[in-house]
Formats: sequence, C-alpha cells, structure tokens
Amino acid sequence: MRIIFSGGGTGGHIYPAIAVAALMRKKYPDTEILFIGAKDKIEMTKVPKAGFDIEGLWISGFQRKLTYRNALFPFKLLASLVRARRVIREFKPEVVAGFGGYASGAALWVAGKMGIKTLIQEQNSYPGVTNKILGKVVDRVCIAYRDTARFFDEDKVVLTGNPVREMSGQQWSQSTARVEMSLDAAKPTVLVIGGSLGARSLNRCLRDAYNGIRERSDVQWIWQCGSLYWEEYRHSSTAGLDHVHIMSFIEDMDVAYAAADIVVSRAGALTLAELMVLGKPSILVPSPNVAEDHQSKNAKALVDKNAAVFVKDDELNALLLSEVYALLKNARKREQLSGNIKSLSDGKATERIVDEIIRLVSRD
Repeated sequence: MRIIFSGGGTGGHIYPAIAVAALMRKKYPDTEILFIGAKDKIEMTKVPKAGFDIEGLWISGFQRKLTYRNALFPFKLLASLVRARRVIREFKPEVVAGFGGYASGAALWVAGKMGIKTLIQEQNSYPGVTNKILGKVVDRVCIAYRDTARFFDEDKVVLTGNPVREMSGQQWSQSTARVEMSLDAAKPTVLVIGGSLGARSLNRCLRDAYNGIRERSDVQWIWQCGSLYWEEYRHSSTAGLDHVHIMSFIEDMDVAYAAADIVVSRAGALTLAELMVLGKPSILVPSPNVAEDHQSKNAKALVDKNAAVFVKDDELNALLLSEVYALLKNARKREQLSGNIKSLSDGKATERIVDEIIRLVSRD
C-alpha cells in the first residue's frame, strides 16, 4: 500500500497523524508512507524525527483581519495545489488521509479531484471551514464527538475518537516521574501546557501570579511556556522560583502527565484526547483565538459531563490560582473528574482510523 498523510501547523494536527501512520507501519510493515505538510512549520522537523518522509507546501492561512499577508494567499494556495498534485501524481497513493491544517486542505482537495480515496479526521466538536468544505469531496469522515456528525453526509461519517501521540510505553509512577523531571517527589504538582507553540494568556497569568505562587511553595509547577514565548518568560520572576520549573517544550509528555496531580491546559483536541486516555483531572482554559471558537465547544462537551473544570480566558488572572488550589485540596473532586473524563475514551481511536484507511483501500 501507498498512503499519504497530511496535517500540521500545530502539534494538535501533526501528532495524531504521526500516531496513525506509526500504527499503520507497525501493522502493515510493507506500507509506503509519505507526509505532506507546510514549509517552515512544526511538521517539517517532527515528521522526519518520527521516521517518515515529508514534502512541504508553500501554504499559510487566510488571516481574518486586514493584513498585507493576505495579498500572498491566492499565490500560495495556487502554488500549493500545483505542488500537491505533482507529489500525489508521482507517489500514486491508494489513500490520502488529512488531519487538519492548511496543507491538509490543499492535499485532500487535489486528491479528491484526482479520484483518489480520501479520509479526513475531524478532531473538534465543531468543524472548521476547511473540513466543512472537504467533507463534500472526501470518502470518509472520522469524527471524535457524536454531535459532529450533523455537519457531514451521514453515509461518510464514522465515530472513531481522537488518536493520541505515541508515548514511550513505560508506566511511570507519580513519584518516579517527578524524580525523572528533577522535581520534589512528595509535593503536589500542577502541569500547565498551552500547546506546542505556547499560550500567551496562560504565560502572562503565571508571570503575574508571582506573589500567589511564591507564597505556596508547598505546590510545584511544571510550566511549558512554548517555543514562541521561551525567551520572553524564561527570566520572569515566577520562572525564577525554586518550585516552578519552566520549559520551552516537553518532549516526554507521558512523564509530565504522570508527575502531575492536575493539568491546566488549552482545550485543543489532541490534548483533550490525551487527558481522556490518561484520566487526568483538568482545568481547561479554551483559546478565544481559534476558528469557530471550537475549543470552547470542546471544553463544554467535557464540563457538561462533570469531566473538567472550565475557566474563561479573560477570567484567568482572577480565578486560576483559586481554582488550582481548591482542586488540589479536594481529592474527591479530582477522583470524580478523573473517572468521568477517562470514561469518555476507550483508547482505540488510532486503531479505528487505521481500519477505515484499510477499508478504503479494500473498496478501491
């Protein structure tokens, strides 16, 4: 088999694609796999590191505000469509699978028009504009939330859940994970993550909460500030506290998750899928800067099931520390959140998507 995977721009798009490709390679070792991504984005380093070849497109999104960069959009789109067609024609895939991002949109559109079997994976409860358009031309739509089915043709939809990135496979105890991360094995631990690139408002909140964090030295923090904000926040007063451990990017997320009592996070689909699989008590702070406000919809789907705590982005500074300390104090609440969020995932999403790709190949 020859399969093309496309996705990227953020870890939330590329890590699920890598997870599915890795399982495909494990189950069907003779499969030839190629990725299509966007030049100069995270996938151009993460995909080769995972052992796959990748071709880059000159593509970026259309900005929703007035900016000179939009003048280049038509040229980038045309160049990406031409390049995607050339790559697909030369590789001759049986299936092209898309996991989100602008490169994925171009690749899937071209593949559909060329008559190649196509599949998209919609990670969010409310699909973005690109996947709504692609839904009309692809053969299969894998969704993570049952309610998402209403946006696509019924006969194309399969409920699979969201695939998660491949972990190391080592089962970490909480104390061992903390020692591995050079933390105090006995202290309650809060993990703050804002996605692979970082989240400005989360970072600002931790910086501005210096006094409140300093006074509670009995609680330690793992603060992933993101590659975009590393230089800005690494020397902040909060980052200088002994019980605050700031990092640009966490490579071994399974260790960080195991070390944490609670997780403070954006509500991106990949992160939520990981929290579900691991059953981590979480405080979700949806980003207000994403298309269709899909992170708020993702978070609400969990909050309605008493599976997470919700804090609005514009209420971070006022509420975050009190919510964190209250949840650390309430073991019963953490157990409820953990059990409820874990019940929402059976951990088989990756395998289901591989099966759907194989069905498309077989049908062809």
